[in-house]
Amino acid sequence: MLEISKKKTSARQRRYDVTGWLFCLPAVVFGLIFLITPIALSFLFSFTDYHMLRGLNAFVGFKHYAELLKDAVFGKAILNTIKFVIFVVPLQCGLALVLALLVNRTAKGFGIFKLAYFAPVITSMTVVALLFMNFYDTTGLFNLLLGAVGIDAQGFLHDPNQAMYSIIFMSVWQGAGYQMIILLAALQNVQPELYEAASLDGANGWQKFRNVTLPGILSVGSFVLLITVIGAFKLFTQPYIMTQGGPDNSTMTIVLYIYERGMTDKLIGYGSAIAMLFTFAFIAASAIGKGGGRLVSFYRKKRDAYIEEMI
Repeated sequence: MLEISKKKTSARQRRYDVTGWLFCLPAVVFGLIFLITPIALSFLFSFTDYHMLRGLNAFVGFKHYAELLKDAVFGKAILNTIKFVIFVVPLQCGLALVLALLVNRTAKGFGIFKLAYFAPVITSMTVVALLFMNFYDTTGLFNLLLGAVGIDAQGFLHDPNQAMYSIIFMSVWQGAGYQMIILLAALQNVQPELYEAASLDGANGWQKFRNVTLPGILSVGSFVLLITVIGAFKLFTQPYIMTQGGPDNSTMTIVLYIYERGMTDKLIGYGSAIAMLFTFAFIAASAIGKGGGRLVSFYRKKRDAYIEEMI
């Protein structure tokens, strides 16, 4: 009887396994077709002179990678992308946290505030970019406001020194609502009893925020930080619509440069080399970040264990 029972369990488990794999099959197939295959082809094309119109003529080895080291526009695209990440990530995450805290404190009109802050996120980036192009125009809203307080009209998107910062300002405004919703959900999961206990211990507002709120949303905050960094590195739509990488390549980014060389100039081989270099660099940075996070967690546990022993 025991053997029969085991056979029935084993057969049932196999059916469950087959059913599970059948459910996974569409995702696996789509992943292979639209993710793994393009990456593999890009890697192969990066070693060829593949042209969109002339086709594949020869294997060129590491020629494209060597040319990238001397490509001034590529170097500028890297610096512009890093600048965008450095400014956007803390500003957008910081603004999202402030908005989440404000909405979390608001009892009346809660839904209205959430909708107002989230509305730019659900608006198409193309629409937002075109709207801000009008705002940044020499006769646009921002220059009219500056003129009203006696400040000369600014070039904004037409000034190489201001163009990237203009895109950063628009991106922070447009994207903060998404992170706000995630952080708001985390804030609402922090137990109210913890705040009550902190109040009984005489903690002020800052102490509650530092010792209760931040630890309570730390894991979600790390996720928000990660997706914001990834999104910032993929900057494309804003400069493509608003400046086309100009003026003087001051808003050229890595993804936009991949598009320019691969699609506009039809140099698929060269564009693939840029894409591969960007991919490998991003994977390496992610691995370093993950390793650093594990190291910090390891030493934090050792510190906590040491403190417990001392107590």
